[in-house]
Amino acid sequence: MAYWLADQGSELLLVSFDYGQRHRIELDHARRIAETLNARHEIVDLTSVGRLLTGSALTDANVPVPDGHYTDVSMRSTVVPNRNALMLDVAVGAAVAAGADAVALGIHAGDHPIYPDCRPAFLDAYARLAKVANEGFLVAGFRVLAPFLRSSKADIVRTAAALGVPFELTWSCYKGGPTHCGVCGTCTERREAFDLAGVPDPTIYVGAEDAEVSQ
Repeated sequence: MAYWLADQGSELLLVSFDYGQRHRIELDHARRIAETLNARHEIVDLTSVGRLLTGSALTDANVPVPDGHYTDVSMRSTVVPNRNALMLDVAVGAAVAAGADAVALGIHAGDHPIYPDCRPAFLDAYARLAKVANEGFLVAGFRVLAPFLRSSKADIVRTAAALGVPFELTWSCYKGGPTHCGVCGTCTERREAFDLAGVPDPTIYVGAEDAEVSQ
């Protein structure tokens, strides 16, 4: 998404969130991506909030991260309650303070079945909320953007390849290790997205020779 915005000529303020997720390594990768774009990058500390968001495999050590292709049941275990709304609230506040004309988030079609805060209805409702909550302080034409709202992960890989995204700097794995595990739901879908897109996957996976994408 950052590369897509940069390609549109946008001036970027990239915002990441530490909410106590077990895969905090993604924050370092976000920083490295920001450096490739020469963009300002801020990490917002939401760890105190994250301690209240128990019951998710992403924030609760007692809930295992599911392996293999996501099902409706296994995907539910990775839901962090109200996460996107919390993050958007901070991002919109930062945008208002900076006089920015848009906030963008990377939600996509693959998350629609289970994640309520990744659906078109959520985006529409939140965009209205942002305008009401900041009436009189927003730049004219302010928008909440989700350029990949109706895109699959394979679609996103194709777009990213065309934009020259350094895939080796991106991160997906939820398990929190120093290397992509290759078998959790997000790794499985990452591997499959590259395969479906016909784009070489430079990601290093643990035990890559043994971890096959389930069909």
